[in-house]
Amino acid sequence: MARHLLVVHHSRTGSTSELRDSVVAGASSAAPDTVSVRSLGAFDAAAADVLWAEAVVLLTPANFGYMSGALKDFFERIYQPCLDHTAGLPYALVVKGDTDTSGAISSVERIVAGLRWRQIAPPLAVVGALLPAHAAAAGELGATVAASLDAGIL
Repeated sequence: MARHLLVVHHSRTGSTSELRDSVVAGASSAAPDTVSVRSLGAFDAAAADVLWAEAVVLLTPANFGYMSGALKDFFERIYQPCLDHTAGLPYALVVKGDTDTSGAISSVERIVAGLRWRQIAPPLAVVGALLPAHAAAAGELGATVAASLDAGIL
């Protein structure tokens, strides 16, 4: 029986998309036969996708000290429909910023605290130019989440 991982992302310049690709590749290679990965843009993901998921990886750029408007829109649309149905949902977060990611991280953490989701890894914060080590860390995060789902840890 397949486990379900939802990857919700937004990117304007492409850096966050590159990190998303690494997360998805890592997750897909870690448990290709047992974990179904659904990757959706923040504007395309809906409450039904979150209700389907057994874990979520969120990816956003840091914009003006906050998460992207697209990710905030995602949260606004899914918050009430998911509030009483997704408590304890495991999640991980990836934030890409040019100079700082702390505001974006804290804004996401405040919202998921209200949803009562469970953080399963420290946020992956990428500041400055995207390096191969960042893509590797994102791939490792995706692989860890998928392997944990596969093993029944999550």
